[in-house]
Amino acid sequence: MNSPIPLSDQLAAAARTLLAVEQGRSLTDVLAKTPARLRPGVQALAFHALRHWGEAGVLIGLLADRPPEGAARALLGLALTLLLPQAVGGNVSYAAHTVVDQSVQALAQLKLPSGLAGFVNACLRRYLREQDELLLKAGEDLQARWNHPFWWVQRVRRDHPQHWQAILAANNRPAPMVLRVNRRRVGRDDYLQTLRAQGLLAEPVGRDGITLAQAVAVGLLPGWEQGHCSVQDLAAQLAAPLLLDGADLPAGARVLDACAAPGGKTAHLLECAELDLLALDVDPQRCERIRDNLQRLGLKAELRAADAAETARWWDGRAFDAILLDAPCTASGIVRRHPDVRWLRRSGDIAQLAAQQLRLLEALWPTLGAGGRLLYCTCSVFKAEGEQQVRDFLQRHLDAQLLPSPGHLMPGEPAEALLGASVGSDNLVGMDGFFYALLLKRPAG
Repeated sequence: MNSPIPLSDQLAAAARTLLAVEQGRSLTDVLAKTPARLRPGVQALAFHALRHWGEAGVLIGLLADRPPEGAARALLGLALTLLLPQAVGGNVSYAAHTVVDQSVQALAQLKLPSGLAGFVNACLRRYLREQDELLLKAGEDLQARWNHPFWWVQRVRRDHPQHWQAILAANNRPAPMVLRVNRRRVGRDDYLQTLRAQGLLAEPVGRDGITLAQAVAVGLLPGWEQGHCSVQDLAAQLAAPLLLDGADLPAGARVLDACAAPGGKTAHLLECAELDLLALDVDPQRCERIRDNLQRLGLKAELRAADAAETARWWDGRAFDAILLDAPCTASGIVRRHPDVRWLRRSGDIAQLAAQQLRLLEALWPTLGAGGRLLYCTCSVFKAEGEQQVRDFLQRHLDAQLLPSPGHLMPGEPAEALLGASVGSDNLVGMDGFFYALLLKRPAG
């Protein structure tokens, strides 16, 4: 039997993780290099802390005129998020005296100067004594109140004046674990019965989806290795039916997935129809991830490592019947699943990524045959990456027609609002934020 891992060990590792995020590293990448025995606890602590990182930063400023830097500051911020009223009774809930004691012990593991232990101990104890006053003062700060960078709050407020508060609040709640059943291997109803027989509470959602009441390791999902299902949010599951439904594509239709990694939407397209599908991604290693995913699911596509916008390097001149362009973006719609995104992004990233999206749209449009459809999507709530991008494209291309499309989907938006889907009320926590625009290429003249 494995002995319990001391909280101080997890706090020290989580502080290093948070410091790495503050230095610009992806939380996913950092966690992948965390020792396996520590990873579950560190992930839970890091997710919790990043959802309250704005408030933690303001509290540190209120508690110390000259706050520490580096790992000590990260540890202090982490400890403060564990002492917030929202943490009590949560997934990472600990008694206040335990948090204080174990945080001081974690400082020694981080090999920081011994004098910092007294400083951190004093800050945490002062917070506990003056909690109500400090939280009231912190709440006056917009970044602390919403736990997003100030520029992000302002941008969402400008783009969605009627829904900005709901969007930011949804970002701070955990997302559900949603599966997509591989219809080529098993029926959804049959797979639901299998899940329930193993004691996993689950409800159908959308066309091929299942929402789990509690997240589990994929290795514990029945039929995982046999390709019976994939993990994919319902918003992402909309791509395949939006592109294929009503397109009247013949078997073997020529389809391009332009920015395909890690291959979830690629696989769903192939699960839904017989296609001659080319999947591109600029990163050769990410192409291998697509290959592995398709192999597990028993699916085949042509894979190529290439920049989709550099068509002269990969396109053979044969027009595509349909194109899926899931363009690189800020990922501002999937903050529920990636709480580090808001702290990694800078306001200037939006314009840079919008320019990249424009480059892809302009390059790929000539490869689409007349009567073909291009589905443009981003996992973003920023209009510069969605609504505005498509509006400008339509003004430049008179042969493009916007077909009925969902447009911007907000994080936490109920699934049945879009799909009429039946979802258990206990599991209804909505979809990720996304943008979808379906474009038809009209014949010349």
